[in-house]
Amino acid sequence: MKFAVFEWNGSCHVGRVDDHANIIHRLTVDHALARTAGVTAVFDNPDVSVVEDIPLSDVVLKSPVPRPHRNIFCVGKNYHAHAKEFAGSGFDSSAAKGEVPEAPIVFSKVPESVVGPGDAVRIDAMVSTAIDYEAELGVIIGKGGRNIPKASALDHVWGYTVINDVTARDLQGVHSQWLIGKSQDTFCPMGPWVVTADEIDLSDTAVKCWINDELRQDANTGLLIFDVPTIIEAIANGITLKAGDVIATGTPAGVGIGFKPPKYLVPGDVMRVEIGGIGVLENPVESW
Repeated sequence: MKFAVFEWNGSCHVGRVDDHANIIHRLTVDHALARTAGVTAVFDNPDVSVVEDIPLSDVVLKSPVPRPHRNIFCVGKNYHAHAKEFAGSGFDSSAAKGEVPEAPIVFSKVPESVVGPGDAVRIDAMVSTAIDYEAELGVIIGKGGRNIPKASALDHVWGYTVINDVTARDLQGVHSQWLIGKSQDTFCPMGPWVVTADEIDLSDTAVKCWINDELRQDANTGLLIFDVPTIIEAIANGITLKAGDVIATGTPAGVGIGFKPPKYLVPGDVMRVEIGGIGVLENPVESW
């Protein structure tokens, strides 16, 4: 099943999506809760029911988790080819330890960086002129836990979404870490909806990104260095994961920094990220 957050008739709602019929089933979720918790409002909620059916063309889709309750967990250098291209970029503070990490590299993006499908990613030339895109599979935790073993990690996953981990490369270099460069306002497009975990084959899910119709990234989750269970085990090692937590699992090769010269984003560009079985997340690039 697919669940989405959307604006309709001046209010925010949560719905179950039938993209084949091009309708969304509006659910009985409070407007204020829909605007903050988004699809996580339906976790273990037996009272949620369908109110009415609305054409998808009549709604504006928003991020499925509009306001994560804490920072988004992210994983760096999690595809072999990307680890190689990033290690040679000059912006990788972990490169001294080798191209391929021995354990998941975990950082975060602040919640305020989240925007939805169709929303603009804004470039502030006074802050950065080296803005990059990163297509990623997003994991939505549905059941919390601490010290979660890899063998049962997928029991804690409610669903998956599409994330574009937009990054200011020059700020990565200046600060020798990733939080500031990753957390700029509008730098976490997410959507268009969440697909429940039972519908996604993590061993064979395509991850692609186009910039202005040019295919830049083309990989598969089967190529992850650290798979989703391993990532969850690493993050939950002494840290209590909570229902509603979001994890971005890393990007494949083909990011802008990997080209010679780099192909950074500029105002007027359009980013299109597609993950098999989930859908397409498209965002324009604009100036502040």
